[in-house]
Amino acid sequence: MSPREWTFLSNHGHVLVALARDPQARMRDVADRVGITERAVQQIVHDLVEQGYLLKEKVGRRNRYEVADGAHFRHALEAGVTLEEFLGLVLEPRGRNVGRTAR
Repeated sequence: MSPREWTFLSNHGHVLVALARDPQARMRDVADRVGITERAVQQIVHDLVEQGYLLKEKVGRRNRYEVADGAHFRHALEAGVTLEEFLGLVLEPRGRNVGRTAR
């Protein structure tokens, strides 16, 4: 793998950041932003909701997602870091409170 082919975040991390930026984004739009298939995004969103990192709310015909700010990273090396702290590093100041909750 060449140095330009990898990133520090997994696809799960990229999907989380995309939905924190745009909580009402369509799966197709998230897939385009992340660079993966729509089906992969659907599976990742399912994982994140199932594990309590994202909350999903049906609004009309669309879904709206909220990041559970108080949730911690899963790996022992980062277990002390909350999603709120992480997103505070990667989101623009204007988007920091959009689509997030203090759970």
